[in-house]
Amino acid sequence: MTFRSLLNQAKTNLIFYKTEEEVERIRESCLLVCKVLTHVGSRIKPGMKGSLLDKEAEELIRDYGAVPAFKGYVTSDEENPFPTSLCVSINEAVVHGIPSDEIEFKDGDIVSVDCGVLLNDYYGDAAYTFAIGDVNEATMELLRVTKTSLYKGIEQAVHGKRLGDIGFAIQQYTERNFGYSVVRELVGHGLGKSLHEDPEVPNYGKRGNGVLLKEGLVIAIEPMINLGRKDIMQGKDGWTIMAADRKPSAHYEHTVVVRKQHADILSDHDSIEAAEMNNPALKTVEAKEALSAVLA
Repeated sequence: MTFRSLLNQAKTNLIFYKTEEEVERIRESCLLVCKVLTHVGSRIKPGMKGSLLDKEAEELIRDYGAVPAFKGYVTSDEENPFPTSLCVSINEAVVHGIPSDEIEFKDGDIVSVDCGVLLNDYYGDAAYTFAIGDVNEATMELLRVTKTSLYKGIEQAVHGKRLGDIGFAIQQYTERNFGYSVVRELVGHGLGKSLHEDPEVPNYGKRGNGVLLKEGLVIAIEPMINLGRKDIMQGKDGWTIMAADRKPSAHYEHTVVVRKQHADILSDHDSIEAAEMNNPALKTVEAKEALSAVLA
């Protein structure tokens, strides 16, 4: 959950490399996030409102002694704090959608659900896009490609690589191979004791450019990919970001720590995918390529 022009925060350009103890605390926070997203995946269906999912998510977060990371989050506009625990973004909404107590999910919707928590002084962050009912094949392919691109980026989160290698892998796969558009203004981020730390992690870039990746760097990698053009616009609520051409957008996110052989994924989509598969209201989004090497 990072939007450069929304955050408008002073850049410190300080990168904090995490100890093993800190990594395990972040992992614990990320696994709680995934418990919440698993609950969402088991419950979401046509006719349900986002506000109900948000209420249940907040209760679950607090039951574990954690605090919702997004609720009350402020940018430069301190008069408009984010009002809910989840970001729920439907169809052309890319990210930062506010769960509605009026709009019901309907058959054919895609819904990106982003969640963050603060537990034991460390943040966790992850996101997953669900396909409700009879989603058309063009949109399902966007979801499959975006999900796969997440792991293409994670493959590059290795000690000795550069930050640009991550963005290049995602952009190459989604734009050049499939003709989709990477949103430029929306980026991933470091995290730890703060929800948003340096460095920013764009989903586009040049190989060999950018910050040198070193073991202990914890980052959230989150491709946000539009079916149509890359252009975005901000909704009237001051938070929701939408594709300007109103075509669907997909979003998947993992938090990882850079290691010497391969990235260690601190969040876990397995339980979310199991809930997705067992929910008759959802279509299963399968990656387009085997991910065993990345997930080893």
